[in-house]
Amino acid sequence: MHLPIDIDSIKGFLDPGEGRALHDAALTAGILGPVIEIGAYCGKSSVYLGAACRQIGATLFSIDHHRGSEENQPGWEYHDPELWDEESGSLDTLPHFRRTLRRAGLEATVVAVVGRSATIAAAWSSTLGMVFIDGGHSMQAALADYRNWSTKLTPGGTLAIHDVFPDPADGGRPPFEIYQLALQSDLFEETAAVKTLRLLKRI
Repeated sequence: MHLPIDIDSIKGFLDPGEGRALHDAALTAGILGPVIEIGAYCGKSSVYLGAACRQIGATLFSIDHHRGSEENQPGWEYHDPELWDEESGSLDTLPHFRRTLRRAGLEATVVAVVGRSATIAAAWSSTLGMVFIDGGHSMQAALADYRNWSTKLTPGGTLAIHDVFPDPADGGRPPFEIYQLALQSDLFEETAAVKTLRLLKRI
């Protein structure tokens, strides 16, 4: 796997092993249809997925409102003051995300879709080869992402979920809960588990 940029120079919380697993999954799933990621932050996962998509001639649609998730807000554990925009009085990761794409040479492969996941899903009609869920970690947000996007996967497509912590002591539960819902639906089978990343195949 060759990445077009120093991945450690990009702000974000994706482990390199998880990134490689996403990249490899997209190489196969991206042949079946477009790849979607929900939650881009500053573009670390976008580089892994985008590099794979460029290799196979696929497109990555990166969905994010770029105002940060709950845990990125002031006073929370993962708040980064460098991403704070004084003019809007909120986080703004979009300029950092665009800079990542430019530096990585992925502007022709990765399409930034700026807005709320649910709003975009309601207008999305085409089937997908891969969906990577790494957006808001509240139960409401995670469940909405799962319900709105997993149904758009083509058979054989890949559902990837980040921050799955089986032990509640290790992290929040909503990503684990939607991962369990996917398995219990009998519509998905697990194909890989890499640290907190789970990969499932649409049956």
